[in-house]
Amino acid sequence: MKNTYLDLIQQTFYFPQEGFDVKNNWLHFNGIPLKQLIEEYGTPMRITYLPKISQQIQKAKKLFSNAMDELDYKGKYYYCYCTKSSHFAHVLDEALKNDIHLETSSAYDIDIIEKLYLNKRITKNTFIVCNGFKTNVYTQRISKLANLGFNIIPVLDNKEELKEYEDRIINDCQIGIRIAAEEQPEFQLYTSRLGIRYSEIRSFYEQYVQTNPKFKLRMLHFFINSGIRDDIYYWNELTKSLKVYCEMRKICEDLTALNIGGGFPVRNSLGFEYDYTYMVREIINKVQTTCEQEGVPCPDIFTEFGSFTVAESGAHIFSVLAEKQQNDSERWYMIDNSLMTTMPDAWGINSRFILLPVNKWSGEVQRVNVGGLSCDQMDYYNSEAHTNEVYLPRMDNTSPLYIGFFHTGAYQESISGYGGIKHCLIPSPKHILIQKNGDGSLSYEEFAPQQTVDSMLEILGYDKLE
Repeated sequence: MKNTYLDLIQQTFYFPQEGFDVKNNWLHFNGIPLKQLIEEYGTPMRITYLPKISQQIQKAKKLFSNAMDELDYKGKYYYCYCTKSSHFAHVLDEALKNDIHLETSSAYDIDIIEKLYLNKRITKNTFIVCNGFKTNVYTQRISKLANLGFNIIPVLDNKEELKEYEDRIINDCQIGIRIAAEEQPEFQLYTSRLGIRYSEIRSFYEQYVQTNPKFKLRMLHFFINSGIRDDIYYWNELTKSLKVYCEMRKICEDLTALNIGGGFPVRNSLGFEYDYTYMVREIINKVQTTCEQEGVPCPDIFTEFGSFTVAESGAHIFSVLAEKQQNDSERWYMIDNSLMTTMPDAWGINSRFILLPVNKWSGEVQRVNVGGLSCDQMDYYNSEAHTNEVYLPRMDNTSPLYIGFFHTGAYQESISGYGGIKHCLIPSPKHILIQKNGDGSLSYEEFAPQQTVDSMLEILGYDKLE
């Protein structure tokens, strides 16, 4: 009896499932016929399905709205998109269709904010939450927007930062304070390098903010790198932050917002399980119960979702160039680009993505390692989130095998350096944007062609040689 790849998937997961289906032996991603896309554009190729961004935003908004309605929560909810997850104009353009707010992390994010305002994608009522350790240039640009009347909230990373705004901001200004959360127990450090210690926030406020008529403490912000997860670590940090909020709210009526920090997890396996509804309801209930016990008003809730917003909109499609049997147990599928340069999170922090064949779903299955084109021994992918193995259809001589890594829309271009020089001078793949028309049909746009040799040589300065 032949064990096909489709048999393996249907025996292991519920399939088809959201975003993934197979028709006529070819994979469809969010309804996109990948066969048609490959025939038109070839590989390697990066795709961005823009409607998924709006779907994710609306999903989160509905979750918080339903929980707040059910619990009769008095505060409001504000969805912020973290621009660092993907700075592309088409991403911001799609996200801002959904009445959201923005979070920045560097000086040059402020230039993006100005561009968005000039192009009428945001207004001065849009919240701009400014995070990160602030350089001199960053505080200058934040101050410029504050003086122009933007609804900006610089979140203080340290006590000295306030002096920068005191010297530069003319108008009244809302500010936030970032709480220095404890790191996860297995991390090499105990406390986040960002933020102000729990024990120092009240004294800092009373000494430098409460007596200054220019500033109003609007927000407390806490963030943990592991994101919003149902574990002791997250609930412990949320509890400590709520304690600080309640203590501060009793002496500061201007404090009306809590930024709950961290993002929702992203599906990285067909077997991914996460109860978003439960988590949101538990967070809102925790905040409300704590505030009622302490006798303080419930805060407005801000979230900063980056990966959750954009990751599931992205995919990378490759051709398998050759099969190599290196020993009795190690079989390699060599692809037409580098995994290190297109998906650096898989190499740098061992992130896992959904890996699926695009075609040959009726073919027999075998265990393989996926190898990239660079000369680095770490340019490979041989395990998935649900198993320490990779299975793909067998190669044959009838047609090429195509594979895809899915939900790769967050951070990969930023980390690898979009448009720059890649390891072994392997060019960046072409980038295709996909939008859904009013009649339900799909439209494709080549945002960027595959990087050329000439563009790379120019970056390296070879055009200046005589």
